[in-house]
Amino acid sequence: MDFRMNSSQAQIVDNTPLCYEFLNRSCPKLVYPLFLRVPLYLFFSSVVILTVLGNLFVIITIFHFKQLHMPTNYLVLSLAVTDLLLGVIYMPPCMVQSVETCWYLGHLFCKIYNNSGIMLCTASILNLSFISIDRYYAVCHPLLYHNKITSFVTFLMIFICWTVSTVVGFGIIFLEINLLGVEEFYHEHVACEGGCVLFQRLCAFPQW
Repeated sequence: MDFRMNSSQAQIVDNTPLCYEFLNRSCPKLVYPLFLRVPLYLFFSSVVILTVLGNLFVIITIFHFKQLHMPTNYLVLSLAVTDLLLGVIYMPPCMVQSVETCWYLGHLFCKIYNNSGIMLCTASILNLSFISIDRYYAVCHPLLYHNKITSFVTFLMIFICWTVSTVVGFGIIFLEINLLGVEEFYHEHVACEGGCVLFQRLCAFPQW
């Protein structure tokens, strides 16, 4: 009876779809039926198109109308550029990976993909934080607003936003800071051909 169970389990493992059938350490693949894949592609594609067109419209509007050239709108412009890049660079590969459940674009582009995701999400958060600071001074300290939030201060905020985001994304992905201390575990139990995951090392806190 044990022999039958083992052979059936081996048969299930052998019949599991893989991202690369003829490569060792290939990731397992989840195959969605066609009636699910088509609606998923249509939905994700519409989200990508709306994201790109919406943020492109904001960017063109701010550039075109000179009356919109003010510190607050520079921050809004930076946020729109961030979301536009998310729609152009990050979301299409994410769509394909979500539906196909495999990564076919190579190891280097996987790093670029993860780096851009971390960098742009960080930039989006920082842009929103700086916009909140701008709105705080505009609402709570209107008399000091034009002295505090100048064009120079706004450009400094944008510079800090993109510099910090780039350093964070590059450090985590290309310098592999997220793998410090767990490199062996990652390469033996997580990494596989056809996969592109952002591995985060969990910190263990002592129990008192």
